[in-house]
Amino acid sequence: MYSLIYITTSGSPESEKIAKILLEEKLVACINIIPQIKSLYLWEGQIEKDNESIVLAKTRADKIDKVIKRVEEIHSYQTPCILEFTVKKGSKEYLQWMEKELD
Repeated sequence: MYSLIYITTSGSPESEKIAKILLEEKLVACINIIPQIKSLYLWEGQIEKDNESIVLAKTRADKIDKVIKRVEEIHSYQTPCILEFTVKKGSKEYLQWMEKELD
């Protein structure tokens, strides 16, 4: 089984730092970075607004706990957004490529 992990960061530099570490440690096979989004969220009862970046990481489901732990260690946020989405289906060739890269 495979997963897509959604992570928000303070901006592209932090997204790239996280991406490089996760790839070097073979915790993920591929990362896409959306360089800028506008985020509105509740924090301590107040509505906050920030510019952020999104990391979309693709990996095997058995690596999720390690990815979450590692991102929490290196992320600049006190409470980073790290969400897993289960991948039910995908391109056979792409999933085979991910398997090969993550071995």
